[in-house]
Amino acid sequence: MISNIEQIQPIARVKEPEKTGAVSPVTGSFESFGSIFRSAIDNVKTTDAEKTQMQYQLSVGELDNPALLMIAQSKNQIAVDLLVQLRNKALDAYSEITRISL
Repeated sequence: MISNIEQIQPIARVKEPEKTGAVSPVTGSFESFGSIFRSAIDNVKTTDAEKTQMQYQLSVGELDNPALLMIAQSKNQIAVDLLVQLRNKALDAYSEITRISL
């Protein structure tokens, strides 16, 4: 008989997860994993919008400090790189799980 896998508890608790009803530990893990991806995607969208706005302002002569555009471009590139790395790690974890034989 196969028993349920117990969730591993961290050594030092940073924040206690909020209980919102009858949610199993596995489902809660997937929800937080999805929220990490959603926040990374939202961050990419936000930084891209900032960069695009500053590019427009620079092109019409409204941007006084071109260094702000460079900072916005760097933030956008870092956000995109983070999202790509999250995707790569998720794919690596998935392929590792599929290689496990039961």
